[in-house]
Amino acid sequence: MVARRLYILTAVVLLPCLVSAQEVGRKEADWPQWRGPDRNGLSSETGLLKDWRKTPPKLDWMSEGMGSGYASLSVSGNRIFTTGNFSDGQAVLAIDAADGAVVWKTSVTEVAPKHGAKGSRSTPAIDGGRLYIVASNGAIVCLNKERGDIEWSKDFRKEFRGKMMSGWGFSESPMIDGDWVLCTPGGSDAMIVALNKVTGDEVWRSAMPSIGNRGNDGAGYSSIVVSNAAGVKQYVQLVGRGLIGVRASDGKFLWGYNAIANGTANVPTPIPTGDFVFCSTGYGTGAALVKLSAEGDGVKAEEQYFLNGNQLQNHHGGMLLIGDYVYCGHKHNSGLPICVRWKDGKVAWGGDFRGPGGGSAAIVYADGHIIFRYQDGKVALIEATPDEYRLKGVLTPEFQKGNSWAQPVVAGGRLYLREQDKLMCYSIKAR
Repeated sequence: MVARRLYILTAVVLLPCLVSAQEVGRKEADWPQWRGPDRNGLSSETGLLKDWRKTPPKLDWMSEGMGSGYASLSVSGNRIFTTGNFSDGQAVLAIDAADGAVVWKTSVTEVAPKHGAKGSRSTPAIDGGRLYIVASNGAIVCLNKERGDIEWSKDFRKEFRGKMMSGWGFSESPMIDGDWVLCTPGGSDAMIVALNKVTGDEVWRSAMPSIGNRGNDGAGYSSIVVSNAAGVKQYVQLVGRGLIGVRASDGKFLWGYNAIANGTANVPTPIPTGDFVFCSTGYGTGAALVKLSAEGDGVKAEEQYFLNGNQLQNHHGGMLLIGDYVYCGHKHNSGLPICVRWKDGKVAWGGDFRGPGGGSAAIVYADGHIIFRYQDGKVALIEATPDEYRLKGVLTPEFQKGNSWAQPVVAGGRLYLREQDKLMCYSIKAR
């Protein structure tokens, strides 16, 4: 009898621990938005393959039906979500993570968007039972995650006089923050807007003053991130005229930095860290570190250094901040691997050699390594260390077509590679 009571007591004590472990496992297996849980391209997963030369990733499955596009993926539980272009319009898709089968597909535009004809670009943001995307023709759309029904949508041009800095179509991946969903219509009086995530009702809109002549008016091709620099919670975004920050509570414009803008396409997601923001753009522009500090009831931005295009420029594909160093692909449409100390811009290694792939590089971090996905499809595993460039293996995917620009995703011990209409799932769990 005593033994039985002890058994019951032990089970009751241990149960919360077991539930907690399961919850942690589910969280690590999810990739709920653009660039992962914290929008920084960093995965918290461990126990992954650390040397592809000895044990290469194994293809679990390859499926089709994604449509044309460069949109990355979101992962929630046993579902994968993305966007794609089809003959009858742009659509959002839910995919079964077990085998890649399309579970549902919902059109969000009646015809293929004029400027998005070469493919979709927005990665869905998942929040509870809903998901959110920005269509290439300029609309934020909220859908039911389980069925794909559209719950509400807002037209950027009609409601916010939205515009893009150039003609490739809206490419932003929206962000969920508490009760709000944030997006960038690009209007002069509504550069960034906050909407109620359940109803779509407007919470606030942020007007943008002139911050300089470089670049063009309108939204860029980047996505919003959060900063708490200078003691003020703010949303930081790279738009047509450069880097900006707006107060999170009410959308008040706080500061702008014009020098990083180019007139073609401002793409990379900026990196906030403490009271600083690291940013970069391609098309010959460069990279910079901006310090944010309090000024009256606002915030001022001061350039700490600027690296010209020959020193560092990230065209697209993104940048990773790991410890004291930024890792990315360097040069316009080149993707030369490079590691730079963010505090002073000093190059630790790289920037002057090609690596195993060609074209730009989309990157993600997981378990001490950086996965470089080159434009020609090659995927490289590089150790995330400032000591030296250490290549740990190269994967030639099962399928490649055109430009492999979709950002790779690591979730649940798997590496997902979107390649236009096809989706490949590789096991990268240590075996």
